[in-house]
Amino acid sequence: MATGARAAGADVHLLGPGWLKSLEEDWVRKPVRLEDVTPGTLAERELRDSGYDLLVVGHEYPSLPAWTRTWGELDCDVATFQHSPVFRHTPTAFDGMRSRLYCYSPEMMERYADHRPIPDLAVHLGLHEEEPPATAGTDLVWLGRIDEEKAPHIAVRAAQILGRHIQIVGPVFDKEYVRRHERILAADHVEWVGELGRTAKTAAIAEASVFVYTYARTYVEAGAAVFGESLRAGTPMAALTWREGTCAQAALCDETGAVTVVDPREDDETAARRLADQIKQAETLDHRRVQEIGLQRFDPAGHFQTMATRPC
Repeated sequence: MATGARAAGADVHLLGPGWLKSLEEDWVRKPVRLEDVTPGTLAERELRDSGYDLLVVGHEYPSLPAWTRTWGELDCDVATFQHSPVFRHTPTAFDGMRSRLYCYSPEMMERYADHRPIPDLAVHLGLHEEEPPATAGTDLVWLGRIDEEKAPHIAVRAAQILGRHIQIVGPVFDKEYVRRHERILAADHVEWVGELGRTAKTAAIAEASVFVYTYARTYVEAGAAVFGESLRAGTPMAALTWREGTCAQAALCDETGAVTVVDPREDDETAARRLADQIKQAETLDHRRVQEIGLQRFDPAGHFQTMATRPC
């Protein structure tokens, strides 16, 4: 978000504790947490004197009384993206104007309808993850956390059906899940890459012919970064969904990907075969056109300008 705001010409300050010390050379950093600020102190006065127009925060903060008390002293707007499908906000956290909640998909809009959500695609632009020019790519790639909710075993089986090599990128969150699906996940056509970041992650996506997206039947994807990351890199997506109105339908179109909606009562083998069909369809798409659309649809400067502007 900070990268997009800076690209849009905003003066950006990073508030809160920092773990990436390298940012201190390029960004104005203030380690203060609003919920820890005592009323009437110098810290509160310095925040107020900074004259902020907009705070972009994690979705939980507008529901914290201590945080909202300090925010009330700053006379600025608040915007946040809903990145959890289960978090419960206080009834007064968002008014749709001064405090705004953005949701990725129709599915998420419906779940948070009581909080006046605004539809918008989330744009994630990682540090040193600039995309190279689009290329046709070769292997398939799946990226995410490796656990039951993300269901990479279905992507691996789809690749096997097609006789294709697939890279699995991401950390193992659930070792028991991996053990249950060890036979397919350890097959010869699977390359376990591990967790990647920065240029290595971007390269893994950009050098693939298709990004394969999966998740479990009962899981609700609040707003996955991978859609923007893949399209901006020029890699079309083949997506498995279990219902309409998900993030995949919100992010993709016929020129950028292929989406299948499978009845959740169907078994994994049926889902994998349906997904395999979408992989073949996605491979026919023009990578350069995918990147062109991705850079427009997931433009960080445009995303910031949208969040910085109050709805009419």
